[in-house]
Order: sequence, then C-alpha cells, then structure tokens
Amino acid sequence: MIDKVLIVEGKNDRKRVKQVLDEAVEVICTYGTLSDEKLERFIFPIEDLDVYILVDADQSGEKLRKQLKRELPNATHIHTEKTYGQIETTPFHYLTEILEGHFNVKE
Repeated sequence: MIDKVLIVEGKNDRKRVKQVLDEAVEVICTYGTLSDEKLERFIFPIEDLDVYILVDADQSGEKLRKQLKRELPNATHIHTEKTYGQIETTPFHYLTEILEGHFNVKE
C-alpha cells in the first residue's frame, strides 16, 4: 500500500520526479488550480496519507500552493529554487537533494 503522496502541477513534473524517486509514491498532477468540486474529489482520498507538495516557483505555482495549504494544512511543502522555476526543468541533482529528506531517491 502506498502511504505517501506527492502533488505536482503537470505530467512533465510527474515524469521528472519519478526519475528521481526510488520508492513507491503516488504522484498526483493538479493540472493547475483546482475547482471546489475537483478539490473535494481530489483531497478526500489522500487527507489521511503523508502528503507532500512540490509545485513550480512561479505565480501560478504559488497560487496553487496557497490553495493546497488551506485544504491540506498538514502537508509538507517542498520548494525548488526560483532560479529553476519549473519542476520539469529543475536539475536532477537539485531535485534529488530537495526530495531526499522526505523520500528514498536514486543515487
């Protein structure tokens, strides 16, 4: 059973993160902001799991982060550097570094 969930914005983010992870983690894509209906359907199944949030270091990512912070107050927030901006373009070495405190990652 998977007990960790990582929330990212898009499928390219999910693909990039999965290349670094070395354990079973459910990686969920939000595809941007969430409507109230989608949020309710999305949050309910994961609210009792260990939830981590990794979104882009841009305006839309921060908006989504604030929305998720309200809905999942116990989630752990992981941040990329503003200079990298997008998760999908964050270098693997840095992605590994920011994820390794929370997940098993590949060497």
